[in-house]
Amino acid sequence: VDRISFSCLFPASWHFSLSSQVLPRLLIPSIRQLLFISLVVCLIGLLYLLCPSKHGKHLARVTDIDATDTTNPNLNYGLVVDCGSSGSRVFVYCWPRHNGNPHELLDIRQMRDQNRKPVVMKIKPGISELAKTPEKASDYIYPLLSFAAQHIPKHKHQETPLYVLCTAGMRILPENQQEALLEDLRTDIPVHFNFLFSDSHVEVISGKQEGVYAWIGINFVLGRFDHVHNDGEAVVEVHVPGGDQQEMLLRKRTTGVLDMGGVSTQIAYEVPKTEEIAKNLLAEFNLGCDVHRTEHVYRVYVSTFLGYGGNAARQRYEENLIRNTAARNRLLDQHIGETVESPLLDPCLPTDLQDEIGPPTQHLYLRGTGDFDQCRQILQPFLNRTNDTQTSLNGVYQPAIDYSNSQFYGFSEFYYCMEDVLRMGGDYNASKYAKAAKSYCATQWKILRERFESGLYASHADLHRLKYQCFKSAWMYEVLHTGFSFPTNYKNLKTALLVYDKEVQWTLGAILYRTRFLPLRDIQQESLKGAHSHWRHSFSFVNNHYLFLACFFIVLLSIILYLRRLRRIHRRTAQRCTPSSVPWLEEGLASPTILINL
Repeated sequence: VDRISFSCLFPASWHFSLSSQVLPRLLIPSIRQLLFISLVVCLIGLLYLLCPSKHGKHLARVTDIDATDTTNPNLNYGLVVDCGSSGSRVFVYCWPRHNGNPHELLDIRQMRDQNRKPVVMKIKPGISELAKTPEKASDYIYPLLSFAAQHIPKHKHQETPLYVLCTAGMRILPENQQEALLEDLRTDIPVHFNFLFSDSHVEVISGKQEGVYAWIGINFVLGRFDHVHNDGEAVVEVHVPGGDQQEMLLRKRTTGVLDMGGVSTQIAYEVPKTEEIAKNLLAEFNLGCDVHRTEHVYRVYVSTFLGYGGNAARQRYEENLIRNTAARNRLLDQHIGETVESPLLDPCLPTDLQDEIGPPTQHLYLRGTGDFDQCRQILQPFLNRTNDTQTSLNGVYQPAIDYSNSQFYGFSEFYYCMEDVLRMGGDYNASKYAKAAKSYCATQWKILRERFESGLYASHADLHRLKYQCFKSAWMYEVLHTGFSFPTNYKNLKTALLVYDKEVQWTLGAILYRTRFLPLRDIQQESLKGAHSHWRHSFSFVNNHYLFLACFFIVLLSIILYLRRLRRIHRRTAQRCTPSSVPWLEEGLASPTILINL
């Protein structure tokens, strides 16, 4: 083979021939060839960068544990102070500049320091303890805001929103005491700090608001507000308020929330159907930045039941025991429970556990019998259920739940009851849970103590947990299946302390909801930039500078190849005029030619 010809029609038409004598020269590339190869490599690299990553969201979740880069000028910050009953905590959040897509929410995450730990600080006691000295409220909260200010770049303070939200401890105060504390914060905080702060940023939120924020935070972390459907993900059909009632919006199924604390129990879940629900039980809101778009409109049922938490329920139960036992003793002239020798038998305590309850004037001695089923039956009246359909605890209305297409997460006592002692936290199975609880209740208290001292239970489990685990197991079971009417074969309840190895606070939902209009600022800025260039305004995808560079290199490469072709044509014309100047043509005129078309 003495001669090889190449031709190609893209990205520009070109053709050239090589002889076997000049092939070795290609092994020593010239500067022009190196330039050509470099352009091709750059083009391939840019095209690779343009390819969308299917795992972008997943990677974002994984890198949540990295330290926050405070030198990034495109990073925004926000503060939420949770003023609870036992103490106050400040949470620092951050998010990158919004991408300008009105369909997507801000990518808010918790700020992490150089040691990759969440930027959080807590102080005690609760702010409600200052009810009689409201002028000290700003001094009380100063350490929290000073701590946050040290972690946020100073030039970002004036654009960092600050929210001070008070919960249970403040709700129980008289309104005039609440207002006095809030007014001191509104007056003094702007004097000492330059955060984005207004009077409306300080308030006492209701239990309903707190429940909604918790629901938002959990579903945001789980990625349920990202409406890009992946194969295998559960979806639901939703009637969007104000939309066409004949059409249904198909989007990701959100997660319901069950939370049982020491004092109260709460349930929150999305209601996909547009049924009539009392306003005090329904929260309807739009998480999107555009009020005219309905893809992020949600209708969430939220109900909080005071007195239905684990500790409050036990207190009500004990008060009932004292009252009923005293009445029975008077009626029958008995002395049951008045001495250690004649204790009142309590099926909700582990077998042979001895306990004392009540004030000194009504002291009652108990001894556990550890009967889980009997304990459940005794607790049912404390749920205050009615015979009305679609009601839950205390006779409160509860919208229908599609148990075949729903998912719930159980937090706090729902998790502690399953994990601390029974060691079965995670996916809830009613039959396995009831069997484990029944076995625990029936176990001798002496054996339970030995297991505890041997370290067989969770590290944070204490004697108080062991003592009342039987009662709380039965109470949780009854609240879930009798109170909220979850079927015993329900398979989509997960009990958890963390979501994606992170403690999800209601404050995340609060900052997400209260900053929902901030993307409009970035979208308007992008629109102003695009107004100077008509083609950018018409084709928004060219906002990607990588695509612009790729187009530039493609055009440049085409021009270079076209010029090379013109030069080659010119050389061939000159060679035809002086054939003797090219020796290898004289030697190889009759040699065969191999044509390779690319």
